[in-house]
Amino acid sequence: MSPNSDSILSQELSRRTALKALFGTASAAVLFGLPARAHAAEASKETTDKLNAAQAQLDEVQAQLDSIANEYAALANKNAQTLNDIENVQGKIDDTQAQIDEKKAELKKKRNDLSDRVAASYKSGGTNILSLLLASGSFEELVANAHYVEKINKSDRDAIEDIQTIQEELDAQKTELESQKADLEKLKDQQTAQMQDMQAKQQEVQTVLNGLSDDVKELMAQRDSEILAAAQAEEAARKAAAAAAAANKNNSYSGGSSSGGGSYAPGTPQQNAGSGKQQAVVNACYSTPSPGQNWCAAWVTNVFRNAGVGYFGGNACDMFNAWCYSSDRSALQVGMIVADSSHSGTGMPGLIYGHVGIYVGGGIVMSNEGAITSRSLDSFIGFYGTGSGVRWGWLGGIALS
Repeated sequence: MSPNSDSILSQELSRRTALKALFGTASAAVLFGLPARAHAAEASKETTDKLNAAQAQLDEVQAQLDSIANEYAALANKNAQTLNDIENVQGKIDDTQAQIDEKKAELKKKRNDLSDRVAASYKSGGTNILSLLLASGSFEELVANAHYVEKINKSDRDAIEDIQTIQEELDAQKTELESQKADLEKLKDQQTAQMQDMQAKQQEVQTVLNGLSDDVKELMAQRDSEILAAAQAEEAARKAAAAAAAANKNNSYSGGSSSGGGSYAPGTPQQNAGSGKQQAVVNACYSTPSPGQNWCAAWVTNVFRNAGVGYFGGNACDMFNAWCYSSDRSALQVGMIVADSSHSGTGMPGLIYGHVGIYVGGGIVMSNEGAITSRSLDSFIGFYGTGSGVRWGWLGGIALS
């Protein structure tokens, strides 16, 4: 997540906290940016469309920025390897130079030793060699002694030639290593220039991203205001309806399926429920349409309204924290909500708000995942239980059995 995204998230959470204080937890479904708003508390289509378009563009630019960051990281790794190669080659150059210096010193010593012997022989008039030859008792011994003297001189010459050959080889090796180092230095300079270009491009994209983020935040604030206004109107209408009902001495909740509901379609698989209310919730699960992606708690709210049980607001993590108290499978009953407060499987919405569904019996949990889906309880727990864990309980604390 980028620093700019952190800022947006921080502002949304602050806005959510303030609005909760205004309307109370029971009405948290109307809060800005939550995937669990009340059915009627919606922003205008124009604002929603603009926000969706701006968010899509923001996501596209963020993806471009992420791509640049990944390319930069890969190039930085290559540059680090080049620097290591340069350092290794320089080490070989230093070692080769040390060997060259050693051979030079050895060659100098050999030449000095030979020079000293020649000078000493000259000063003595060559008596040492002459004495060696004159001391020969026979022609054969004379030839052998003369060969010995020649061999000594050849040994000195060979030693000097060997040292010179090694020195020349080392000089060539050093030249080759210096050429390798020069190529690596050139590669390093190219990589550094590429990294600088990518940094400049990254800054340009970040500037665009910041501007788009400001647009998104403004549209979010506008949507927030529209949702709040709609929520206040809905709450006022609800209170007016309740007052009228009280005046008519009709204190029962009429509920029905006036909002997004409908009769249970023949042939749709229904689960056996222990009471009429449980069966009504199951039927409403199959007949209540999806309100859209990331609006899992709004769908649960609509199901319970359509089933005639009552109205319960809040997002998934609100429902989880307030009503989901058990993970004991033997306590799970038809009509209970099944929820978590945070999971990683669906990105930021899941991390912040969690997910909620309804147990319809037979080991099946239905929920809104953009479309209404049916998962086995094990599958639901396996996917949504990666963070806070999954629990269940009666929504609103109203036991339907």
